[in-house]
Amino acid sequence: MRKVSFIIACILFVLSLTACENAGITDHVAVDPGSSVRFSQDEIESAAERVKDKFKDFKGCELTNLWYDEEHSDSFIKGYLRGGKGSLNGATAENTIVLLSSFKVDASGGDGSLNPSSTYEGWNWILIRESESGEWKVDDWGY
Repeated sequence: MRKVSFIIACILFVLSLTACENAGITDHVAVDPGSSVRFSQDEIESAAERVKDKFKDFKGCELTNLWYDEEHSDSFIKGYLRGGKGSLNGATAENTIVLLSSFKVDASGGDGSLNPSSTYEGWNWILIRESESGEWKVDDWGY
C-alpha cells in the first residue's frame, strides 16, 4: 500500500510540473509605457499588468516586450469602435487602450493556433474599462 501511495504521489508531482510549464511566461517581459497625453503612467502600467495576467493563458509562449504607442493606439481604437467588438460592447475611446507586444512561441505552437517556433511582433491587446476609475479588462487581441 505504501508503495502504491508513493507512485501516485510521484505521478501527481510530475503532472503538476507539466501543467506549470505550459503557462505563458511573463517573468522577463520588458515593459515600455511610452508617453501619453491621454493616460497616466499608472493607467498604462495597470493595463500592462492585465495583459501579463491574460498572457498566462498563452501556453507554450513567452512575452518578451510590451509597449504603448499612442499614435498606433488611437488609430486602432477608431476601427475597433467603428466596426470591431467596440461597436457592440458600448466601449468609448476615452476608456479604451491598445498595447503592443512581441512574444515567442515554442515548438508546440502554443495551443495549436500559433506558428510553432516563431516570434510574433506588433501583436495588439485591446483593453477597456467602464470608467476612468475602473479596472482595465482585456477585451480582444491579435493583429
